[in-house]
This record gives sequence, C-alpha cells and structure tokens, in this order.
Amino acid sequence: MFERRAADRYWLRMHRASSVQLTPQELVEIRAAQRTFEGAYVRTALSQFSFSLVIIKIFTREFYRIGALFAAFGFCILLVSLFRRQQGNRQFFVADTDEDGEQRKRFRTSGNVVVVITALTLGAYVALMTMIMNLH
Repeated sequence: MFERRAADRYWLRMHRASSVQLTPQELVEIRAAQRTFEGAYVRTALSQFSFSLVIIKIFTREFYRIGALFAAFGFCILLVSLFRRQQGNRQFFVADTDEDGEQRKRFRTSGNVVVVITALTLGAYVALMTMIMNLH
C-alpha cells in the first residue's frame, strides 16, 4: 500500500508480480491469505471505529474519552493491517534459494504481529478500566 511500484519489485517464477500468470492453486492461496490477514484486521478496525461512533453519539459528554480510545485503538489496528499486508505480499512473491538451487517460498508466522496486537489490546483495556474507574 505504501510501497512504490511494489508490483515491479516482487517476483515469482522470473516474472514481475504485475505480469505473472498465477496457477489456480496460487490464486486460492493468495485469496485465502488476503481474507485471513487483510480482511480480518480491516474488519476489526472498522468495528472499533463503529463502536467509538456509537459511544460518542449515544452517551453523554463524559464518555467521549472512551469513544476516542476506541477510535485510536481502531486506527492502530488499521496500521497493523497495512504492515501485515506488506509482509503477506513479500511472503508470497519472494522466494529463498536452498542448497540444491531450487527456489522455495519461505513461510513466516505472524508472531510479531500477534505480540503487537496483544500489547495494543492490553494497553487499550487498561486505559478503558482506568477511565471507567475515574467516571463521576
């Protein structure tokens, strides 16, 4: 998303990503990764934005900070989804060469993203509990 000419930089079977002819199995793999990694994070961010709007519109002024917290949390999730999308593109189109000279796609788990999401969530819930305790 933020990469310039990413389709020219990623290669698969000696073709640029913008001009490669994918097999049906590769198309299924790309679509599944997009649904899982891109779609889930974006849906979560949108739900957090929606929930923050509900809080801001329905409740009184003293709850605005809670609505702003959920909006900020949704924005952070959206940033993580952009990072995960970039990592997913790199994972599919960049291959390593093994000892035999064969190119193989390397699989990278999303462990670092899970740690970031966990830290964000814990921080948001601690802030939420603090805000609720301080309500008059």
